[in-house]
Amino acid sequence: MIKAAVIGASGYTGLELLRILALHDKVEVCYASSRQFAGAPVSSVFPSLMGYLDGLFFDELKGEAEGGVLGSLEGPLGEADCIFCALPHGASMAVVPGLIEAGRKVVDLSADFRLRDAGTYRAWYAPHRAPELLGSAVYGLPELYRRAVEGARLIANPGCYPTSAVLALAPAVKEEVVDPSTIVIDSKSGVSGAGRSASLATSFCEVNEAFGAYKVAVHRHTPEIEAVLSDVAGAAVRVSFTPHLLPLSRGILTTVTASLTGTHTTVALLELYRDFYDGEPFVRVRPEGVFPNISWVRGSNFCDIGLRADGRTGRVVIVSAIDNLVKGASGAAVQNMNILFGFDETEGLRTAPLQI
Repeated sequence: MIKAAVIGASGYTGLELLRILALHDKVEVCYASSRQFAGAPVSSVFPSLMGYLDGLFFDELKGEAEGGVLGSLEGPLGEADCIFCALPHGASMAVVPGLIEAGRKVVDLSADFRLRDAGTYRAWYAPHRAPELLGSAVYGLPELYRRAVEGARLIANPGCYPTSAVLALAPAVKEEVVDPSTIVIDSKSGVSGAGRSASLATSFCEVNEAFGAYKVAVHRHTPEIEAVLSDVAGAAVRVSFTPHLLPLSRGILTTVTASLTGTHTTVALLELYRDFYDGEPFVRVRPEGVFPNISWVRGSNFCDIGLRADGRTGRVVIVSAIDNLVKGASGAAVQNMNILFGFDETEGLRTAPLQI
């Protein structure tokens, strides 16, 4: 049994972390922070958790965060063996160094430690305040980096879009069955991907019965996708990535197209994918002719994948579906924690999807 803390626990990813951890047989949640709801019972902010975490109250994170130093870990936070950091991009880098210095295992759900190059981070986000940790952070996609996760101090939890795109493409890129210069990624996400804070762009009247692309050719997840696929391929990969906002709460459907390097059939490609993901508990390769649906993975840690080789155009179409809040964020974070502490990788994550 270990103790876990969630910093920045009042957002959607925080809620999902608390929901999953509340039913984890090997974890006790000892601390949850929220500046907005400090002092309030967790079950009053999230009524769905009534009866699960009734003795847990939101606390305000103590200590000085300026200059990348958190300060001493006091009280319940100091008891935590594993700390999940669910703060916004740019805020984690001020907190995480102090947690690492205190000897804690950290799973960071922001983008602050996903890119290994400080210059790339600066170009897409802002100057990095803890560049010394970029080289030691492990990218937390177990299907590709499980061995590295096992011995990590700091895990950079993948972004939701990159998870859906990378899992869809990794086998094809690794086995060189697609031309990496021809990859086009088209992704659609539910509104929860924008976070819980109120904004005009994600208000009901703006989103309901609407559908459109955003941040075309400039989305911050682009360098993350390219970096991981380049690592898998062993050569530079550049992609065209376009995200869209769906008028639904959660889920990501990603459609990838790329030119094939030979006359690969659908049957052969599906066999390649099944071999690549053999033994992976959370990747389900669908049968020939069956393509994933967001409703088939809702509320679960699964990534479903389907594909078809298009002999007419010489391209392949690959479709993946994940729940952006689970496999795309908090579920993956718990999966990484399980690996870190030697638990069964599926512990706390065996929930069947909510199709209806």
